[in-house]
Amino acid sequence: MDMNEIKEIFFQECEEQLAELESGLLKMNDGDRDPETVNAVFRAVHSIKGGAGAFGLDDLVSFAHVFETTLDCVRSNKLEPTHEVLKVMLRAADVLADLTNAARDGGSVDGARSAGLVRELEALANGEAAPAAAPVAAAPAPTPAPAAVAPTDDSGFQPIPFSFDTFDDEPALPRFAITFKPRRDLYSKGNDAALLLRDLSRLGEMSIHCDMDALPQLDEMDPEDAYFSWNIELSTDKGEDAIRTVFEFAEWDCDLEVKAQTEEAVPTGEEPPMVPVPFDLSLLDDGGVSEANTRESDVAAAVAAAETASNVMHMAGASARQEKKEAPAAAPAAAAAAANAAQNAAAGQTIRVDLDRVDRLINLVGELVINQAMLSQSVIENDTNGNTTINMGLEELQQLTREIQDSVMAIRAQPVKPVFQRMSRIVREVADMVGKQIRLITEGENTEVDKTVIDKLAEPLTHMIRNAVDHGIETPEKRVAAGKNPEGTVKLTAKHRSGRIVIELVDDGAGINRERVRQKAIDNDLIAADANLSDEEIDNLIFMPGFSTADKISDISGRGVGMDVVKRSIQALGGRISISSKPGHGSTFTMSLPLTLAVLDGMVVTVAGQTLVVPLTAIVETLQPEAQNIHSFGSNQRLISIRDSFCPLVDVGRILNFRGTQANPVEGVALLVESEGGGQRALMVDAIQGQRQVVIKSLEANYTHVPGIAAATILGDGRVALILDVDAVVAASRGQSLKPEMSLAVAG
Repeated sequence: MDMNEIKEIFFQECEEQLAELESGLLKMNDGDRDPETVNAVFRAVHSIKGGAGAFGLDDLVSFAHVFETTLDCVRSNKLEPTHEVLKVMLRAADVLADLTNAARDGGSVDGARSAGLVRELEALANGEAAPAAAPVAAAPAPTPAPAAVAPTDDSGFQPIPFSFDTFDDEPALPRFAITFKPRRDLYSKGNDAALLLRDLSRLGEMSIHCDMDALPQLDEMDPEDAYFSWNIELSTDKGEDAIRTVFEFAEWDCDLEVKAQTEEAVPTGEEPPMVPVPFDLSLLDDGGVSEANTRESDVAAAVAAAETASNVMHMAGASARQEKKEAPAAAPAAAAAAANAAQNAAAGQTIRVDLDRVDRLINLVGELVINQAMLSQSVIENDTNGNTTINMGLEELQQLTREIQDSVMAIRAQPVKPVFQRMSRIVREVADMVGKQIRLITEGENTEVDKTVIDKLAEPLTHMIRNAVDHGIETPEKRVAAGKNPEGTVKLTAKHRSGRIVIELVDDGAGINRERVRQKAIDNDLIAADANLSDEEIDNLIFMPGFSTADKISDISGRGVGMDVVKRSIQALGGRISISSKPGHGSTFTMSLPLTLAVLDGMVVTVAGQTLVVPLTAIVETLQPEAQNIHSFGSNQRLISIRDSFCPLVDVGRILNFRGTQANPVEGVALLVESEGGGQRALMVDAIQGQRQVVIKSLEANYTHVPGIAAATILGDGRVALILDVDAVVAASRGQSLKPEMSLAVAG
């Protein structure tokens, strides 16, 4: 594995750490004060800083270090995580994400913004109020010049006054008492105590004592455990942060305690006396005095003690393994080894797989489904016995194909949490730009959907969030005047419904101003001035290209492209979007999307000689209409009576212009379907061929968008069948006619 591959893995892990960071900060912002949440946030920043340091990403390291220091103040209860503090930290998390992306993609980050947040974080860490702007450093007070002394003779000699008090000894360097006790994980991860102590010695003069009291007898020793610890006294002017930086890659795998000592502090306790071992590496230069040779040998001896600790562990491991062949190990050691093995096994349960490989596997499964259907079709056409070994084998093949398809689709299924977390930043940034107080609430973040759908969800959700914050939620002054909480709420939810994923965006703003929307549409020549539109039709005007209610163009809105992009993106995914708005109470945008864009279970039907596939998730039941249950309504509408209730009857062939007149319902089959916004309808088809699993092929990519048709598929006999868009057909039956030029017609 080369360095580029390792670096790519680091950035992939950064994405996970950034998600963990934002999730934890949002929990804290909601009042969560669990120490584990704070520790998780701290670990995320610490891990990013450690990895960035290994790759020389200085900008990322320096910003993460300041961020980490502030979080450490929260972790040690020196800083109260108030709403204002967390607001700064959330913005810092955004900058940390930008720096990570810049390091990966080679871009740049606004330096002024980063520097401003660094000052705010440092102020919080120092117990000061976060500065609103960059503070201007005060000019140092001028040092008063000594009084001039006149020359004493003609030679120009001028005496310089001084005080003998200045010849006192230089102030002693700060001293730190350090306790370093490795855990077993430190050695298993490839770290070495000798190297850590050697790096620590470069900070100043060091005295060290190795504590071996915990070392058991050889036959009781676990070769993978850690028994040595070190008590260290270090004199350095680098500070505690520099000491902890030495152990930053091993901090979670050891017990580390760093305490600053005062000059009067005298070590107490029953510990053995500290043996002073100087660690001043500058004395190892060639120009050192003869005494340096002696001190050099002391340094080597001290480091060798730490190296011996590691060597003893390896030697003990070899001996212990030999002993275990002759006699069973002690119970505590066996229990510890078993626990460690279980931990290692748990850590190896996940792997990283290139997405292209998964896509290739998905395509192959799709071809397998098609070929299995073609094989079944061939056997049905050529075999009349119906009870042969071939038929039994085909049934088993069909079951195995379904299990393979379900397993492969589960690999691509991912929760929508990463997309939802990305919306939190958009809400914060847009709210700050427009001067509003808005809180984002998310539900159903663990709802899973195909990764292809997730990748294409970010753009429409971004436009919808920006629209809700800019147009939906009122300013704090207007909300207070209306008797509302000055802080607005945007709620983003995801859930499964009828084999689809439904995402709702709800705001408690002013709702859609239909009079203003209508007037804007008239001014932009989108509708006629005398057009008679229902509330639903007026609401849907905001999806028209070029439509915007903004009075002026800004960085957020005004160009009329946002909601148009939303509708086109949702339709491209085979989904639909609807609006529900109540003036003064807010609006609800509902998106319904397929769980996957690869395969679906469908009912194969015949309509006017054409083969269609109706998604099985939309079908409630099938029934054979009887003449006494059919009732006429109006000029060309019909109802069917189903268990003492009436349901509109929709002729699919007539809606799609497969035929010019309505068919006789008694001669066909009714499919009772349930749509997202139109309730239940009974779709009239001529016959049902059967239920099959089909592979979805995009109609737009190979032809063009056809109203009433969601996609296409290949049947077992090689023919192309169209997958019905149930909601579009239901909408057409309610009066929203399909465009004649785009509807399908029977060829010839």
